[in-house]
Order: sequence, then C-alpha cells, then structure tokens
Amino acid sequence: MQVFEMVAIITVVAIVAGVIKEWLNRQKTPEVDFSGVESRLDKLEQLEERVKVLEAIVTDKGYDLKSKIDNL
Repeated sequence: MQVFEMVAIITVVAIVAGVIKEWLNRQKTPEVDFSGVESRLDKLEQLEERVKVLEAIVTDKGYDLKSKIDNL
C-alpha cells in the first residue's frame, strides 16, 4: 500500500466518522421544559372553575328576575 492510498483511506474514514457522529447527535431527543405548561394548566383549571361559577349564576332563576327588575 502506498502513502497516498493510506492518506486517502484515513481521510475517508475520518469523514464517514464525522458524518455518523453528527447523525447520532441529531437523533437525540431534546430536553423539554414543562414548567410553563404546568403553570398554564393551573391557570386553565382556575378559569374552568370561574366559568362553572358564572354558568351557575346565569342559569339561576333569581338572576333573570334581578335583570328584569334592573331593566325597570
């Protein structure tokens, strides 16, 4: 084997190893920060509770009577 063939083989092996290393790095799944999601879920639960309370107030029969009195 001559010197130039050896250099060519080493170069090809180095390039292939670099490509494989880069491909493996891209295959890793990134870490996700869920702290923002948890706070939004808490806020969503609070909003759902508020909507339930508002629905109970609006569907109450006394609410309709109060609005009629206020309109007079």
